[in-house]
Amino acid sequence: MKIEIIKCLQDNYSYLIIDELTNEACVIDPSEANPIISYCEKNDIKPKYILNTHHHFDHVGGNQEIKNKYSSIILGFVGDKDRIPGIDLLLEDQQIWKAGNFKTKISHIPGHTRGHISYYFINEKIIFTGDTLFSLGCGKIFEGTYDEMYESLNKFKNLPLDTKIYCGHEYTLQNSKFCIEHDPSNQKLIDKIVEIKKKINNGTPTLPSTLKDELECNIFLRANDIKSFTKLRDLKDNF
Repeated sequence: MKIEIIKCLQDNYSYLIIDELTNEACVIDPSEANPIISYCEKNDIKPKYILNTHHHFDHVGGNQEIKNKYSSIILGFVGDKDRIPGIDLLLEDQQIWKAGNFKTKISHIPGHTRGHISYYFINEKIIFTGDTLFSLGCGKIFEGTYDEMYESLNKFKNLPLDTKIYCGHEYTLQNSKFCIEHDPSNQKLIDKIVEIKKKINNGTPTLPSTLKDELECNIFLRANDIKSFTKLRDLKDNF
């Protein structure tokens, strides 16, 4: 499998996970259609499936246009069946979805929204976390509760340490400024910030991250209890 990062809108990332044997692909969170269609046309890729992590427009905005052009099948959480445009297949928590050579485990991770899910591609050890887990950050709590977001983040800790994390936005540098303010003696974080700045200066994405990096550097994953997590989330909202 090949992962292609597609820049969309201002700071969104959509992704293609491409089966190089068939040139079929899953599109993760198409913010807008044109960049994805352009890549697919240039590289003879068929986006057979669209996988949405949640219903926000900057993650589903390209659904219908891509579906209309390629007859793509749209997947999303059963609880968001009325909020995801063009949805065809309804997914449930802990479900394993398989199609061709694609195999992914669904986890319901509410907090940012009520119906947010992640997609963990088991064979490749990669996860698409949408707007729940960012590199060095986590999503704002719009519809859920602090407890839900804290528990959702804790679910990621059960994955293999070398799991590659692909999230919904290029927020890493800004997130690092908050982390270092509250964890200034963390040498792993200091080193990671150096690498982040190199990537930004080179015009390359800071993603994927790894679970190991996030456990060592992400202040939200390092929170030991709901009280400290809540305090950090409130501080980040006003950072």
